Amino acid sequence: MRLYVGCAMWTHPEWQEKPLPPAEKLRTYSSWCNAVEGNTTFYATPQRRTVESWSRQTDPDFRFVMKLPRTVTHDRRLAGIDDDMNAFLEAVEPLGRRLHALWVQLPGSFTDLRALATLLEGLPPHYRVAVEVRHPAFFDNHRAIAQLESVLEFAGAEWIPFDTATLFASPARSAAEHEAQSKKPRLPVRTRALTEFPIVRYHGRDDPAATVAGWQPWVEQTVAWLREGRSPTVFIHTPDNAGSRALSRKFHDEVRALVPELEPLPTPIPTDPMTLF
Repeated sequence: MRLYVGCAMWTHPEWQEKPLPPAEKLRTYSSWCNAVEGNTTFYATPQRRTVESWSRQTDPDFRFVMKLPRTVTHDRRLAGIDDDMNAFLEAVEPLGRRLHALWVQLPGSFTDLRALATLLEGLPPHYRVAVEVRHPAFFDNHRAIAQLESVLEFAGAEWIPFDTATLFASPARSAAEHEAQSKKPRLPVRTRALTEFPIVRYHGRDDPAATVAGWQPWVEQTVAWLREGRSPTVFIHTPDNAGSRALSRKFHDEVRALVPELEPLPTPIPTDPMTLF
């Protein structure tokens, strides 16, 4: 039983009192959170030596959820992707056990479950996989939902919900909130876990209090998953993400207050001048 929490990035200008060398940014972040979204791999497959440095900067218990390249999911839509997938898997191999899951984020127009099933069946079995879908049919069409769940369960893959309900609960009050509302999907919230390792992406507001109020159902759901013997991962987003690192720790603290046997997070390296709470 373990709870992983983290952010959409491991470096942010607001998180450091002074600039850190590249080799220290991830190390510092990993003293605050025990997981991170690997969003940069969506835009380009990293060099293997770069991934080796990520591994050196983190403890073996740290976890990466690495997004598949856009050439695989968006440009080629899971067809004719062997070369890109092989290059990606070769690049991330140095993470070893730190690689918590391969993250398959699919475009909002994607409905080809046969192509998804082929991808999942073709991956080496030691990889855990989590899929994020955005087509409305997978949220309001019972037949489409059942078919997707069947494909995922057959492959032992998880379904990642991206909860933006708090983000869209009221009109934007800042440029950052307006940008987030213009880019993020607005879909029904899903809470059913398919595997032992559910993954949740939650998006809040500029106001930390509104963000905390909005995640309370996820605190309850996370506690329930932990008591079922699952080990969830929860990623906290905000419009500018300046407060997401501290908020991620707060989410872990709220869950641990209800599940005292949960292992605490590391003691953070003090480089953050911000005080949210």
